[in-house]
Amino acid sequence: VQLVESGGDLVQPGGSLTLSCAASGFTFSYYAMNWYRQAPGKERELVARISSGGGYTNSADSVKGRFTISRDNAKNTVYLQMNSLKPEDTAVYYCNTVHDTQPVWGQGTQVTVSS
Repeated sequence: VQLVESGGDLVQPGGSLTLSCAASGFTFSYYAMNWYRQAPGKERELVARISSGGGYTNSADSVKGRFTISRDNAKNTVYLQMNSLKPEDTAVYYCNTVHDTQPVWGQGTQVTVSS
């Protein structure tokens, strides 16, 4: 079971970025997926989640209206589209699921929002 994030970068405030998470080793379409983030000195927080079929999504109040989670079950990939980025969005972003009652994490991808 493996999750591999990509797409992190340095971006200016107000900019956009799309993160991807490629899944392997399990039947991706059966599992809900989550994006978390962890800023320096802070606890890891849930950013957004999506149901197995993609019909249900939810996101943290801090990113509502700016971030969109989506998935492509044919490609075993979940995405996080991030718009109107702010310096406080700077963090390492992690993809996550729960497989056989165990949490599975990717290695993370760094997003830095700075001018």
